[in-house]
Amino acid sequence: MDKYWIALSSIEQIDSSFIQRIYNYFGDIETAYNASLTDLSQIEGLKVKQAENFIEKRKTVDIDKTFDEVLKRGINYWTLEDVKYPQLLKEISNPPAVLYYKGNSSICNFEKNLAIVGSRKASFNAREAVEKIVSELEGTDICIVSGLASGIDTSAHTSALKHHLKTIGVIASGFDFTYPASNKHLYEEIENGGGIVVSEYYPTFEPLKFRFPQRNRIVSGLSYGTLVAEASLKSGALITANLTLEQGRELMCIPGLISNPNTEGIYKLLKNGATLVTCADDILEALNWEVKPVEQLKINLNNLSEDEQKILNALEVEEKGFDELSSITKISTNELLINLTTMELKGIIKQVTGDRYKRV
Repeated sequence: MDKYWIALSSIEQIDSSFIQRIYNYFGDIETAYNASLTDLSQIEGLKVKQAENFIEKRKTVDIDKTFDEVLKRGINYWTLEDVKYPQLLKEISNPPAVLYYKGNSSICNFEKNLAIVGSRKASFNAREAVEKIVSELEGTDICIVSGLASGIDTSAHTSALKHHLKTIGVIASGFDFTYPASNKHLYEEIENGGGIVVSEYYPTFEPLKFRFPQRNRIVSGLSYGTLVAEASLKSGALITANLTLEQGRELMCIPGLISNPNTEGIYKLLKNGATLVTCADDILEALNWEVKPVEQLKINLNNLSEDEQKILNALEVEEKGFDELSSITKISTNELLINLTTMELKGIIKQVTGDRYKRV
């Protein structure tokens, strides 16, 4: 079925919200892909013009070839049906229908994703502040998320790699393009052991201007909180900050020189209630994180069974009761009880009020 997700993703004239809408209606991606205009016209809120446009563009897609092109490039992917699709990202209003990636996703701790964003024309002070804060996180299992653009994004990724943290770069094009070209080596470092580079775009999609603000919802959507290092009043970083709030995530800001135009957005956010950050402990306190050494994380999360992984995914964001877990995971009552007990003994989850469980 994956090839139908990829085929839909390869049509530039439709977006993730369209794909999700038809998938949710039909409940099967192959059926959704092959739907007739009559079938599509039954979907509430779907414009006839959109449906006609999709059917017209679909005629040009070679499903098998489109899928093979992804595999040929060595690109991995998650679809919305995939159990490994990042749970936190799935919960935003418009998650990517397909998330392509390069690198080793298993080394990234999606439980401790922290986004760092800011100006592309970052000041020395802002870049130095990012380096300082990231250096204070060395030795933890926190994963740094940013947009692989110039400026603060580059500082966030390079600081993470320098201090042995994993990092996720979210790009605004398909993998046939490297933007900016000056970050080619950074792309390679991340893909070859530093984390993963991800994109919602089919490999041939160019880094067009409108794709950068679209990309920002993924940066914040993957993360429990976003740290803004520098932002003018009209900037992509401010867009990401607003998306962070819309997604119900924690917004944090590094203060800067009041004479710097790139800090105007920062002070606006701080006045509106963003958390002020001057050191890593401020972040840990704001997110209520108890950081663990990386080695301990490996012991706890290696070799989970399929059922244990389902339970862990279900508890990704908040604690849940036994009945909720049973409904989400579809695990039988006896097996669920056994798995919950085993995971408690491993120190992965713990029981809280009543029959509710949370991740440790």
